[in-house]
Amino acid sequence: MATDIFQFILYAGVVTALAWPLGLYLARLYQGGPVVASQLLDPVERGFYALAGIRADQGQHWTRYALSVLAFSLGCFALLYAMLRLQHLLPLNPQGFGPLSPDLAFNTAVSFVTNTNWQAYGGETTMSYFSQMAGLAVQNFVSAGVGMAVCAAIVRGFFAREQKTLGNFWVDLTRSILYVLLPLSVVMTVFLVWQGVPQNLTASVAATTVEGAQQTISQGPAASQIAIKQLGTNGGGFWNANSAVPYENPTPLANFVEMVAILLIPAAFCFMFGRMVRDMRQGVAIFAAMGVLFLGALALTYGSEIAGNPAFASLPVEQTAGNMEGKEVRFGVGNSALWATATTAASNGSVNSMHDSFMPLGALAPMLLMQVGEVVFGGVGSGLYGMLSFVVLTVFLAGLMVGRTPEYLGKKIEAREVKLSVIAFLVMPVGVLGLGALAAVLPIALSAVQDAGPHGLSEILYAYSSATGNNGSAFAGFGANVPYHNTMQGIAMLLGRFVYIVPMLAVAGSLAAKKAAPASSGTFPTHGPLFVTLLVAVILILGGLTFFPALALGPIAEQVSMLAGQTF
Repeated sequence: MATDIFQFILYAGVVTALAWPLGLYLARLYQGGPVVASQLLDPVERGFYALAGIRADQGQHWTRYALSVLAFSLGCFALLYAMLRLQHLLPLNPQGFGPLSPDLAFNTAVSFVTNTNWQAYGGETTMSYFSQMAGLAVQNFVSAGVGMAVCAAIVRGFFAREQKTLGNFWVDLTRSILYVLLPLSVVMTVFLVWQGVPQNLTASVAATTVEGAQQTISQGPAASQIAIKQLGTNGGGFWNANSAVPYENPTPLANFVEMVAILLIPAAFCFMFGRMVRDMRQGVAIFAAMGVLFLGALALTYGSEIAGNPAFASLPVEQTAGNMEGKEVRFGVGNSALWATATTAASNGSVNSMHDSFMPLGALAPMLLMQVGEVVFGGVGSGLYGMLSFVVLTVFLAGLMVGRTPEYLGKKIEAREVKLSVIAFLVMPVGVLGLGALAAVLPIALSAVQDAGPHGLSEILYAYSSATGNNGSAFAGFGANVPYHNTMQGIAMLLGRFVYIVPMLAVAGSLAAKKAAPASSGTFPTHGPLFVTLLVAVILILGGLTFFPALALGPIAEQVSMLAGQTF
């Protein structure tokens, strides 16, 4: 246990130490200033604008910015869908894989375009190398770039003064990929290859095991896709078992670095926010709120897993090892709990253990992290603008308590901003509770549920939390690859991505047009411990009021039943 706690502390320290300078770099990048690689990449950037007919100096109103996001994402969806349906006719398919079914192609295309990377398929048995590289890996870059670009625009709206534009989407997207995601991914890819992750175009190879059996071992261009799936908080695995596969996650060092990569850019956006609004205390306050929620979730998950199942308490191994079902022995309980917390705090979705095998409360924490909208660091960009929606609601409630018009960063938060933030908040209940309720009663949907009783409900809740929260991780026992779930979860992913983006861009556009007033003696400070506490409380209360009844029938009921010795 002491070793696990030391690693948790080391992990938090490394993420913070790397995120701070990266956040300052991002702020400079999105404010148009020169950055480290400008001399090398500026000609490439300008050449792209010239070829695409983009005027880099032309800003966009929030409505035009939102339309650009939607049009680009629609084009990406159409291209990827066609690629998956025509996979058998395209090159780099040494295994001879056939085309994906219409419903699976729809689900997969939506999944990767929305930065969800939910996988209702086994990568090594379904996707050609062309689909992996030209389809999925490309979307890992551009979907992450869309989230980063939108966040940059929203942050500009929060600190702009009497402006009608939020920047240019095409410029923000290009700079996000060219100056951030590509360089970091190259470094990460080289590191992973060094650690033993394959990066080749070789077909699957046959091997003879120690027992004399024959085993097929898949190969492929894995390292490059794994690098961007972690850095871009995508999470889609090259192999079906994701980062539990030794080829994807071969060593303890690779495991640690991949976990750092998951939270690196989302954490950096907090410090970017502080620098761009010219008050680093604001960014630190948001980072602190995210950190408190993250540590609370980690404590619940780790505590539950290290305690294990009381039914096995008499076994000496269980008393020392905790719950090892579904976990890699080489990682153990500590690394599994930390990864599960990090991947669901971010909208990443990769796993190094099977969440379906977690203890009831150990699974509850990751589930709740997704249900509150994955604002505890969240996806690249999407985590920060999701948290800013809660900031708007928090200052509104604080204003009600003190009896004055709420303000944030010198701007009055009025009915329009609050209503739009509420619309964004309601996305998760509609997707999780609405679509989840249908899945819990329709026979065509229940065929995917593996387990009876509360755990079966948890499988449904987790699946639709993951889809609507654009996370992509899964309870391993949920059989998602059926037409009903492929279609409905695709709809949930679209809701979770774009019905969140558009209202938050509208909030930013509204704030950008306002005048700023200097702080007075009655202004509620939004950078101290009191604000952090209130922000955390608002997130927990709203999340609890919304999802507690469903959680009480799922993981909480399962925990009570387990303690009573009842099985299903």
